[in-house]
Amino acid sequence: MKKTLIAATLIGLFASNQAIASDETTELRQIIEQQQKVLQDLEKRLEQTEMRVETTADVVEATASSKSATTIGGYGELHYNNISNNQTGTDKKEFDFHRFVLFVGHEFNSTTRFFSELEVEHSIAGESQNGEVELEQAYIEHDFNEMFTGKAGLFLMPVGIINETHEPTVFYGVERNPVEKDIIPATWWEGGLNLNIKAAPGVAFDTAVTSGLYLDQSSGYKIRNGRQKVSKAKGEDLAYTGRVKYTAVPGLELAATVQYQSDLTQGTADVDSASATLLTAHAIYSIENFTVKALYAQWNIDGKEAEALGRDKQNGFYIEPAYRINEQFGVFARYNEWDNNAGDSADTKNKQTSVGVNYWLHENVVFKADYEKIGGAADSDGFNLGVGYQF
Repeated sequence: MKKTLIAATLIGLFASNQAIASDETTELRQIIEQQQKVLQDLEKRLEQTEMRVETTADVVEATASSKSATTIGGYGELHYNNISNNQTGTDKKEFDFHRFVLFVGHEFNSTTRFFSELEVEHSIAGESQNGEVELEQAYIEHDFNEMFTGKAGLFLMPVGIINETHEPTVFYGVERNPVEKDIIPATWWEGGLNLNIKAAPGVAFDTAVTSGLYLDQSSGYKIRNGRQKVSKAKGEDLAYTGRVKYTAVPGLELAATVQYQSDLTQGTADVDSASATLLTAHAIYSIENFTVKALYAQWNIDGKEAEALGRDKQNGFYIEPAYRINEQFGVFARYNEWDNNAGDSADTKNKQTSVGVNYWLHENVVFKADYEKIGGAADSDGFNLGVGYQF
């Protein structure tokens, strides 16, 4: 009897343990299933979050791209000139909003872009007005690779210091220097093709085939009068330009340009042909707050009519030391000497000395004042005031 009772008790305990184990297993399975559902739900949410992030990034990138693809900028300058001509006894006292310029550029992609520059000179243009509306630049630029970049269209010639970079905040003096104005002659643009070659770090070459100047006896063979500004420009004779620029040493820039045109008269039948060669070289050296610039330019024209006028040779140079006192003030002095009649046996040189100050209200806003004295063929003196900006 006792054995039977013990056996029954053991059987009952075993069955009870099995039932408990079965219940625990079922609960464990339920917990695992719930955790798997939670994990699946978390995975779905994570995928949805990643998709939202990617979509947001695409939108931000597209928005940023659309905002940066097309850019607008410009510059302008107002001048006041007070100059006395000591030869004629006349005074020049006038205000002139000399230039108002707008830039429009567009990046088609990382290698191809467009740039343009539209300018209004002397405030108002039209019949019997002083000003002009001019398209100074409009070209497509393409990077073939890291070494070669090409331009096609209307662009500034690769010559001199200020011809390609002439915003009022980047140079001293109210007026642009007369050597680059009358000899080079800035601002000077042509239509055609240009290839920039980055041969080595700090060494670059430019080669260009473009429309050329048009000069004859009626224009006096004065170089500045020959700019056609790509307005139904005569294209009988093209111009070929090459420049080398060296900037490998910090603070130093050296450059030289050669241009050749076989006939400045553009094949005009009733005048003598005149080939022309331009040679220019410049140096810029900056050490701390001190900068010195020097430039030389010379034209040699092979033509009987130009020789008869004494304009078969035209040349000039200038040297300009400047000191940047601080972020706002800078002072300069400049000596210019130029002659558009250097082929004449008489002394026809112009000599100008200028001293002045620039005050930068902002890095892109400048006030200028200078005093100038011109001797030689043109005898005058006076002062100039100006304000300029760029954005």
